[in-house]
Amino acid sequence: MTSDEEVIRQAAAGVAAAGESGPRPAPDPVNLPMIRHWVQAMGDTNPVYLDAEFAARSVHGGLVAPPAMAQVWTMRGLQPAEDNGDDPLGLMSAALDEAGFTSVVATNSDQEYYRYLRHGEHVTVRTSLESVTGPKLTALGEGWFVTTRSTWYVGTEAVASMMFRVLKFRPSPPRPSIGDVLRPAISRDTEFFWAGTARHELRIQRCGECGALRHPPGPTCLACGGAKPDYVVAAGTGEIYSYVVHHHPPVPGRQVPFVVALVQLPEGVRMVGELLGASPEQVRIGMPVRIEFARVDEELTLPAWREDRPQVAAAPPPAATPPATEGEQNTHPGEALPELVLDVTPTLVISTAISTRDFQDVHHDRDQAVQRGGKDIFLNILTTTGLVQRYVTDWAGPDALVRAIAIRLGVPCYAGDTLTFSGRAVPGDAGERVVEVTGRCALGNHVTGTVRITGGAA
Repeated sequence: MTSDEEVIRQAAAGVAAAGESGPRPAPDPVNLPMIRHWVQAMGDTNPVYLDAEFAARSVHGGLVAPPAMAQVWTMRGLQPAEDNGDDPLGLMSAALDEAGFTSVVATNSDQEYYRYLRHGEHVTVRTSLESVTGPKLTALGEGWFVTTRSTWYVGTEAVASMMFRVLKFRPSPPRPSIGDVLRPAISRDTEFFWAGTARHELRIQRCGECGALRHPPGPTCLACGGAKPDYVVAAGTGEIYSYVVHHHPPVPGRQVPFVVALVQLPEGVRMVGELLGASPEQVRIGMPVRIEFARVDEELTLPAWREDRPQVAAAPPPAATPPATEGEQNTHPGEALPELVLDVTPTLVISTAISTRDFQDVHHDRDQAVQRGGKDIFLNILTTTGLVQRYVTDWAGPDALVRAIAIRLGVPCYAGDTLTFSGRAVPGDAGERVVEVTGRCALGNHVTGTVRITGGAA
């Protein structure tokens, strides 16, 4: 055991022996402005949070806060007030910072909700240290897992609890730069094509004499030998005819592995391009795709492809209904939920982090995120919890009561990626339904977990 390990273990023993922290009050009571900011950032349209008339007719009898906001109310914020210094996670973070484990990422959150919070209620939280394990060698670097247990109270009434685990790690050395992208050789025959990509047009060469299409472009028509090339603008859709997964050798401007697809266009030609937003195991022959133009710099825009998923219009919220009895629960063993596809824009990452009062720089500042071992800013665990809740209640309806959300994070979900939720509902205990949820992005599974609910119209 190294001296650092001994110091960390001694610190953990001392913090655990101190037991539960004193009550730490939320800086503000449960309030409508914070709820509004949160639901707008998450894209959650459940009317029981903002529509007073609807909420009054619902199972809640009035406006309530989203249960996944339980932790948000007591987040310390950008300029935290001084406390009595007995927060177990803060104490362990300081000890691990001192030992060089300066980066942090949340890995697990297991929340249980005893009831929904209402406007004007003042929340306090108490936290204890459950365990500190390590050192562990992870994909992010060597680190220690810190697990805490928190309980939220309104007065003396416990309203929610959470097991929370973070990894405090020492970042691995940054990877060498992958360099500039490979640039195409632009000739008289192909310059029209690259001029089109700069304007977000997918151009196909057409013979000015017989009208035949060809790709890649050439000086003369393969059908009639004509030398009067023209072009048409393609619809930008197609399906995967074939593909390869590139592992080696390294390619400038690319992180391996990546997928290169041969796409059959409805116009009758085939075109090669990188497939974005899909891991190799997700790709299949016949997958519908749509063009996406990837701007490299002022001089070059590359054509790429992304899975073309059908867009389903959101249904209006159902009318409020009385809560179902246990015998009336509409349980469908193994029922699949419709997928939810989200574009993880920088705006989504930053707005949701701010709405959850998480001001860790890795969720706002790309340079700091890269310095701490990431490739860009990424979703925080409070956001992922909120998105999981949104996904399930969008399906189950506004009268569904969320009893618990337990998630485990996998790969980071970076800005610029696509996050796709899928789920399956199975019967639970005592009339509950358990929804098994997976959220995947280009690197693999970002989140897996379960949501326990009662009631609802799904």
